[in-house]
Amino acid sequence: MSNVIVRGYSPHAFDTLVRYGFHPVLARIYAARGIEEPGQLEAEWSRLIPFERLKNVSLMAARLADGILTRKRLLIVADYDSDGATACAVGIRALRKFGAVVDYLVPNRFEYGYGLTPEIVRLAAAHATPPDILITVDNGIASVEGVAEANRLGMQVFITDHHLPGDELPDAAIIVNPNQPGCEFPSKHLAGVGVMFYLMLALRAELRAKGMFAVSRKEPNLASLLDLVALGTVADVVKLDDNNRILIQQGLRRIRKGRGCAGINALLEVARRNFRQVSAYELGFIVGPRLNAAGRRTDLALGIECLITDDESRAAQIAVQLDTLNRQRRKIETDMQDSALIMLETALSAHPSQNPAQNSTHEALHAHSLSLFDPGWHQGVIGILASRMKDRFRRPVIAFAPGANGEIKGSGRSIPGFHLRDSLDLVSKRYPGLLLKFGGHAAAAGLTVRTGDFKKFREAFEQAAQTLLTPADLMHIIETDGALDESEMNLELARLLTEQVWGQGFSQPAFSARFRVEDQRVVGEKHLKLKLKLKLKLRTQETGIAEYGSKKKPACIYDAILFFHNVPLPELIDAVYRLQVNEFNANSTLQFIVDHWSQADAHQGGDTGTRSDN
Repeated sequence: MSNVIVRGYSPHAFDTLVRYGFHPVLARIYAARGIEEPGQLEAEWSRLIPFERLKNVSLMAARLADGILTRKRLLIVADYDSDGATACAVGIRALRKFGAVVDYLVPNRFEYGYGLTPEIVRLAAAHATPPDILITVDNGIASVEGVAEANRLGMQVFITDHHLPGDELPDAAIIVNPNQPGCEFPSKHLAGVGVMFYLMLALRAELRAKGMFAVSRKEPNLASLLDLVALGTVADVVKLDDNNRILIQQGLRRIRKGRGCAGINALLEVARRNFRQVSAYELGFIVGPRLNAAGRRTDLALGIECLITDDESRAAQIAVQLDTLNRQRRKIETDMQDSALIMLETALSAHPSQNPAQNSTHEALHAHSLSLFDPGWHQGVIGILASRMKDRFRRPVIAFAPGANGEIKGSGRSIPGFHLRDSLDLVSKRYPGLLLKFGGHAAAAGLTVRTGDFKKFREAFEQAAQTLLTPADLMHIIETDGALDESEMNLELARLLTEQVWGQGFSQPAFSARFRVEDQRVVGEKHLKLKLKLKLKLRTQETGIAEYGSKKKPACIYDAILFFHNVPLPELIDAVYRLQVNEFNANSTLQFIVDHWSQADAHQGGDTGTRSDN
């Protein structure tokens, strides 16, 4: 595979980590991700960035404390994904422990769209007891009109968000957002749930200073919320900087010790996952999607209820409902992905000699971007579709589904090197009025355009992509951590890697090797179950190419799986794979997950990992 490269790493960092007792493979992996000394990997509470460094957080905490003491009515307005759900749950749990009069409202994405819209504000004001203060979580930084409506109706708005602001900030009473102008908080990658957690830390300090816990109430242990913080941070795919890794690691520790909330435990149980062995993978790919399913299929209130109840029976009941919704979502996603691929194949076959193709409103394959629309697509699943197509075609992708009032709603996912929110801002400046709404960040964004403007948007977005992307950005480069020696391909290393926190900007380790396919069969109609033998020892300066296995020491046969591929592989493959602990019938075995493969040249060797001084 010519587009596979091996991450370089600092020999000094590697030697330092080994000297401190790290497994050599883990030391190599960490060094390749910029870890230079063990302190960067410490996950102790004391290493969190102090809340005081977050702009306006102490001011908002003081205002909230006054509101709690004077019995003001608070209403949390949540976003409709896992980050919004967990941020809402953190706020509800903490504020109720602080004695606040608080409730929540989560917009139905299909009726009200994203953020604090004027319609949502009016819905909040229509409550039997209208709120005094609206607190947004994971949204609000772009809600200029919604905040203006709240101000008109006499409600204060406290915005907690992490998305990038636009040219105009809403006229809110207070804004807490690490990405707002003038905020010097070092971690710009806090998820929405992280921002809310920091606000609760500041609020507890304010209430402590006012003597509330000395007289009438026991001081809450906010560490009990870290399972929710970990879930939202992983599920929102924010960059795992040092601060986010601490939050995730602390949350995982609580879950593994059986101290997670009833909802998270129930979601793990319904997916048949052992809470004692939970990792970031389970949060991101098992729990998160089931929680998101409520927002994608109906509304997220069901997911929030799962996270704020302490009734284990109720949590289990909701978890079953969420699991059912997730199964339905997967079926819809598969159908939409199939139709998108047919759409693109049709476009290419209609114009085999040129790119782009433009012979219908929903055929859109361009040199630099993909914009897709089908009137039969489901609005709640287009974000997942965009993500899948982005991974497949290595292009920024925006997928649209029908909205209301002659509009279509788009959800986009981007590739490294292309800031999606900034690209939409460029489109809006070049074509005023084309985008009715938009917002987001570098990797993901949402927008609304008129149905009749889809073609115009597609061309405008392609122009922006051509302006901002280079040919190198569009190359599908697969980074690996090099080769493993056969002695390192074991269950112990798989367990060690599983225990670490991996994610966006701190990617899960993957290795490269040449294998002989000893056996293969289709399972579940669409996956390949494999038996692999390490065929060649990849070339090193000292040894050249040498086959594994001899009469004295036969080569091992490894179990592996290749997902979403049911066509037989050739006999000899070059593969990029990950180590996995496969749990089945109370037994743990080593399994490889093959992420990429190509037919191997039997006469050519490969290279091992490299060290660099860069």
